Amino acid sequence: MTSAEVYEESAGTAPPGVAQVSLRRTLVPLARDPLGGFERIGRAADGRLARLNLGLTRPYLVTHPDHVQHVLRRPDLYRREGMMWKPLQRLEGDGIAGEGPSWQVSRHILQPMFTARNLGGLFGTMADAVTESLSVLQERAARGREVDLVDEMTAIAHRVLIRVLFSDRITFAEAERLGQAITAAFTSLGSRMLMPFVPDAVPMPGDRPFARAVRTVDELIYPRIRACRAEGSRGDDLVAVLARTVGEDGQLLDDKRVRDDVVSMFVAGTETTGLALTWLWLLLQEHPEVREQVVAEVADVVGDGPAAPQHLPGLVFTRMVLQEALRLYPVGWVVPRTLAQPDELAGTRLSAGTTVLLSPYLTHRVPQFWDEPEAFRPQRFSPDREQRRHRFAYFPFGAGVHQCLGSHFFTVEAQLIVAGMLSRFRPRVAGEVSLRPRATASLRPRQRARMVLDPAA
Repeated sequence: MTSAEVYEESAGTAPPGVAQVSLRRTLVPLARDPLGGFERIGRAADGRLARLNLGLTRPYLVTHPDHVQHVLRRPDLYRREGMMWKPLQRLEGDGIAGEGPSWQVSRHILQPMFTARNLGGLFGTMADAVTESLSVLQERAARGREVDLVDEMTAIAHRVLIRVLFSDRITFAEAERLGQAITAAFTSLGSRMLMPFVPDAVPMPGDRPFARAVRTVDELIYPRIRACRAEGSRGDDLVAVLARTVGEDGQLLDDKRVRDDVVSMFVAGTETTGLALTWLWLLLQEHPEVREQVVAEVADVVGDGPAAPQHLPGLVFTRMVLQEALRLYPVGWVVPRTLAQPDELAGTRLSAGTTVLLSPYLTHRVPQFWDEPEAFRPQRFSPDREQRRHRFAYFPFGAGVHQCLGSHFFTVEAQLIVAGMLSRFRPRVAGEVSLRPRATASLRPRQRARMVLDPAA
C-alpha cells in the first residue's frame, strides 16, 4: 500500500504537514489486523507524524526517534494516563505502572532491588534456578517429546522469578496458574486498547476472559499478602518489602497497592522473558548460520557444564542475538501517552488531552535508522555500531524515568537460559516455523510452536 493510498491530506482535519489517516483506512484495517494496519501506516509515514481517525479519538502515531525522544524525555507532559492506558491499569493498577506520587513511591522502593549491585549478588541464585528449571524441562522433553515453546520458556521464567524475587513465598504451581491468568488477561485486552472510547458498560470481545483472569490473579495474590502481614512483613522478598512500605499518605501501602506492584513485577519478569525467548528460538530455527555461531560461542565460553555468572562477559554474540530478537519483536509493541499540557511536537502544536502512540515495533523498522529493517542481523548490535546509533531508535524496554526496571534482570536471565539450554540441548522447532506476530497487549506468535530438545552431544 502506497503513502497516497494510506493518507488523505486535509488542512481542515489535521495540522499542516501531518498525515491524516481516515476512519476507513484506520478503524477497519486495525480491527482486522491491528499490527498489520499499524505497520502499513508506519511504513507510509516514513518518520512523519500520522493522525489516526479512530472515531471518537484521533491519536498521533509517533515513529521517528527524534520525536520518540521528545516524548519520553518529558514525562511531566506525556503521561501514562488516558483512555488507551486504562485497560492495562485494570490489570496492573496505579503503582509502578501508574503516574504521580503513587508511582514515585513504588519506584523509590523497587528501584534498589534492580540495581546492578543488588542483582549482582543474586546472579548465583538466578543461575541455580535456571539450572534446576532446565533439569525439569529435560524430563518433560525426554525421548524427543514435543513441548510447547511459549509455555516452557515462561515456566523457566516463573521458576527464576520465584527464587530471586519471591523467596518461594509463591509456589511454582501457583506461579504457573498466575502466569496463565496474566497471559489470558493480556490476550483479552486487544479490543479495549484499540477502541478505548467504548464505554465499559458495552460488552466487547475479551471482556469475560479478562474478568475471569483478574479474579484468578486476585485469588492467588491477596492471600499471600495477608499471610505476609500476619508474619510481620519480615523478609527481603518482593511481597514483604512492599507490605512494609509507607505510601505518599504516610500510611502503609494497602493490600490493593501491594497487589498492583506484585502483578506489575510478575508481568515484567515473566511475560517479557517467555515471549522474547520464544521469538529467539523461532528466529534461530529460520537462521541456522546464526544459530551455529551462538552454539559455538556457548561451547567455547560455557562448555558442557551449567551456565554461570562468570560466563556472562564472554557471551557477547548471544547478547547481540537477544537484542536483535527484541528489535524485531519487542514484547511491548505500542506505548500510549496522554498530553497533560499543550506542547509542540515535530513542529505541530498539540493540545492538552491529545493521545500519542509510540511503537517500538515501528520505530525499530524505520529504514533511515535500520538498513534492511526486516532482516535478522545480530551484527547491528556489535559494540562499535551501538555507539553510532540514535539513542531512541531502539527502546524495547522504554526509556527515560519510566524505563523498565527489569531490563538488566532480563538480559542476564535470558543469556543464562540460552547458554544453559545450548550447553545441554540442540533445540529445534517442530514443523513449520511462523514468524507472524499477533498484537494483543503484548506481541505474541500468531501460531503455537512446539519444540524438540535433541541432546547436545
